Amino acid sequence: MNILLSNDDGIRAEGIRRFADALGTLGDVYVFAPTDQMSCCGHGVSIKNIVTAREVDFPGTALAVAVDGTPADCMKVAFKRLEEEGVHTDMIFSGVNMGGNLGTDTLYSGTISVAMEAAMAGIPAVAASIDSHEPKHYETVLEIALSFGRLGSGKLRNDVVISINAPDLPPSDIKGVKVTRLGKREYDAWIREETRETGLRTYRYAGSVPIYRDDLPPDVDVAAHREGYATVTPLCHDFTAREMIDEIKALCFGLRR
Repeated sequence: MNILLSNDDGIRAEGIRRFADALGTLGDVYVFAPTDQMSCCGHGVSIKNIVTAREVDFPGTALAVAVDGTPADCMKVAFKRLEEEGVHTDMIFSGVNMGGNLGTDTLYSGTISVAMEAAMAGIPAVAASIDSHEPKHYETVLEIALSFGRLGSGKLRNDVVISINAPDLPPSDIKGVKVTRLGKREYDAWIREETRETGLRTYRYAGSVPIYRDDLPPDVDVAAHREGYATVTPLCHDFTAREMIDEIKALCFGLRR
């Protein structure tokens, strides 16, 4: 099996190194990852800048390329390069991300965007995250990710992303694994003004530990995670609110069609 691996924490991050080692037990691993940290860049692509790529030393992989761009750029470069070399990609993995990608965090996540690029290209994809920026326990998230990898491209839908989130706990302390839907990731967020040295106001985004309501449904990822479960959430790139289509049609009655 040919496995394409990327992330948004950068090609030197510990998470992608750990992931590559684990995925090497399933097949040949090809790494295309950002040169630098690109967290929270969403699904951006570099349409105004030239994207550069260079091969780097990455033990245990068939090929490793550092891409001076976004996670989505990495996928586009990888598709081009691997196609030219006659390598058929069977599955795509993203991570292991240092920090959770729960609820509405997925809209900002470069980790999820890597996997969404795969889904749009018709390739089965798994995104893996640990809810810590200095994780110590990779065992659970890697075990779950590898279980999906063993299913292979024949049993996973090629237009859906499997998003895995694990607490940074020893496996013995995790209550289990729940299949969930997305919730709302809540932060006590604020924008801090830092300096006016140049006469311009500058700002930095910041946010404290997530705040969750006590009445969240148990099948929501943020609720299950709060209770000590690892979560698996299937995601797709179709944002359509289908239940509202008829309602919007009624509201638009008489408008030019």
